[in-house]
Amino acid sequence: MAGDNEIMKKPLKIILGLIIAASLGLNIYLVKEKEVFRQDKESFRVEEVLDGDSFVIPLDQTIRLANIDAPELEFCYGQEAKEGLGKLILGKNVKIEKTGRDAFNRLIAFVYLDDQLINETIIENGWAKYASGGSDNNDLADLLKEKSQEAKENKMGIWSEKCYQLENPVDPACNIKGNLGKHEHGEKKTYHYPGCSEYERTVVELDIGEQWFCSEEEARKAGFTKSEHCFKNYQKP
Repeated sequence: MAGDNEIMKKPLKIILGLIIAASLGLNIYLVKEKEVFRQDKESFRVEEVLDGDSFVIPLDQTIRLANIDAPELEFCYGQEAKEGLGKLILGKNVKIEKTGRDAFNRLIAFVYLDDQLINETIIENGWAKYASGGSDNNDLADLLKEKSQEAKENKMGIWSEKCYQLENPVDPACNIKGNLGKHEHGEKKTYHYPGCSEYERTVVELDIGEQWFCSEEEARKAGFTKSEHCFKNYQKP
């Protein structure tokens, strides 16, 4: 019987060992994070720039800039935004004021190079748009929102005709506008053509993945549906 008891105890010991190991691993992770962020605005070296609004510091911590939304790398101005952020901070020591974490578990922060607020510089240059919900610092959020509006008025970066278009400068004959919008069930993809009531004021924002199409068939194949504001049939130019 004693031998049977020992056999029964072995799985329990293994399970207990796994629980202890997991607990130690979590504690080590938390200690590391506390070591990295012992206090607000501590200085860290930027090891890698991932895109126009995120970068990596020691201990493999990814930082996402608060209230900033830069284009994906494959979209209009995505590479320029990454290069711009890299020239500002790559290989330099920056001060980080964290505000929380995003859905991808990245730390959200306001970032300073000396007295320069990097979030503000990016917005001013038109490398990214203002995004709400990035922090609970209303004063800085309001500042970035104001700077984003100024960049738009001055047609900087993503707000220039390169990315922000009412007409197709490459091929005017391909004049169907494919737009992305928020919907209660996710992203809504619609297209507008000349004759649709909203067409003239609909902007194609290439920096967020919106597109121009040459035909309705092409738009539908890309997953777009005709706007409910299109009452007339499309006439090719």
